[in-house]
Amino acid sequence: MHEQKTLLEAYNSASIQLAGHGKRDVEVLKHAFADIAGDLSSDMYGSGAVIEDFQAEMAGVLGKEASVFFPSGTMAQQIALRIWSDRKGLKTVAYHPLCHLEIHEQDGLKELHHIKPILLADKDRLITLDDVRSIGEDIACLLLELPQREIGGQLPEYAELEAISAYCREQGIILHLDGARLFEVLPYYGKTAAEVCALFDSVYISLYKGIGGIAGAILAGSEDFTEESKIWKRRHGGDLISLYPYILPAQVYFRQRAGKMGQYYEDAKELAALFNGCSKVSTLPQVPVSNMFHVHFALSKAQVEPVLIRLSQQAGVGLAARLKETGLDSCSYELSIGDLYSGIPKAKLKETFELLDRLLQEV
Repeated sequence: MHEQKTLLEAYNSASIQLAGHGKRDVEVLKHAFADIAGDLSSDMYGSGAVIEDFQAEMAGVLGKEASVFFPSGTMAQQIALRIWSDRKGLKTVAYHPLCHLEIHEQDGLKELHHIKPILLADKDRLITLDDVRSIGEDIACLLLELPQREIGGQLPEYAELEAISAYCREQGIILHLDGARLFEVLPYYGKTAAEVCALFDSVYISLYKGIGGIAGAILAGSEDFTEESKIWKRRHGGDLISLYPYILPAQVYFRQRAGKMGQYYEDAKELAALFNGCSKVSTLPQVPVSNMFHVHFALSKAQVEPVLIRLSQQAGVGLAARLKETGLDSCSYELSIGDLYSGIPKAKLKETFELLDRLLQEV
């Protein structure tokens, strides 16, 4: 008798996965370096053509004076808020209760930089202009995340975003963008990256989420801001002797995928509709506003896992590698569309979701 597979094992062994660009294995690196000359010189402690050219390229895309490559977004964003706090002489910032800095960084902002956050809005909704206006004390900086990942990748309407930006400038509040998935939301807004970033004083973007690089982030803003961020980067130990193993894949995959975000967005809307057509399933948002959304089951994690394992074995399609328990009778997971989805035959998708619906009705 075969040992029962876990959900992760079943997902990994399925011949088809719906999400992402494919497995994060050595092939990702091999592909990125395939057309790069072997005698290309590495960067050295933040200097050299490899890093400087890429930083200039990304500054141009984001419409900012300059940008800096960081090994992680965690480092980049803590440094951004530290710089703005020091300049304003205020150790208080504001952001969403489910901001990455609040729930995923072991209180790094508080412990390393002694900065106090004010949590705006309820955790299950977006920050609004009214929330910003109602802040009861002075703050150095407001951080907005586009999209708000932990609530399904929801987005404010662009007019609301413009109003928040205008208010912050009137009040002398620095506005920082957590744009980890910035390029993924541009099709919904119908804007360029530079147009969105013009509303913000500083911007962080991830180079491994929708872009699909190995690791790394860009922090962009004015020349004096980015030069100061380089000092903090050294203090944080982020100025590695060479970062080109991260920079070159980031550049390759950025050029390859930034223009595909519209397709990923359309694919996400199609896929969400398939999920919403199944029993005991809903998506948040119901109609996605980017390439990512959350899939919610009105069943317990213990009930859904066997269904997804069985689906992967019968249909050969992996829907989720793990589930998050959200209540006694509910669970969910996050799904982001990339290169893989468009290669799946429509007939296979139809067959898979018909089977999913039947299996969920049996629970």
